[in-house]
Parts: sequence; C-alpha cells; structure tokens
Amino acid sequence: MRTVNMHEAKTHLSGLVEKASKGESFIIARAGKPLVKVTALEDEPKPKRRLGTLDGLYEIPEDFDTMFQDEIIAMFEGNER
Repeated sequence: MRTVNMHEAKTHLSGLVEKASKGESFIIARAGKPLVKVTALEDEPKPKRRLGTLDGLYEIPEDFDTMFQDEIIAMFEGNER
C-alpha cells in the first residue's frame, strides 16, 4: 500500500482520491508517521423488502376490479343515480 506525505496528499488529492475510488487505497503520513488510511466506500446494501407481511389480513372481493363500475360510468356520462 502506498504511503504519501501530507504535502503530496494536498498537492495531488484529486488524483489520489480517483485511484482510491478504483480500489488503490493509500496512507497519509506526517513526518513519516502514518495518520490515516484512505480507501473507497462500499455501496450500502439496499434494505430487503418483506413481501407478504399482510398476507391473510385482508380479503379482496372477487369483483374488486369492477366494483361500482356502473355508477362510475354513469357519473362520467352525466347520468348520476
């Protein structure tokens, strides 16, 4: 792993960060003493969706897709009941 001094890190920061983002970690040192390690962040995993958590709690009627169909059509046609 590459070690760079503080001055070099300040001077070439954007290039060093670009390399670190591609997996080339490096250490920044002051007076030869390592201070920090710079490494790329890993993508955070998306939370898993829990499917079916409401299964069985609600009953959907068989005519759900056509419920109130006649009334809705009548409203659009201006023939409210």
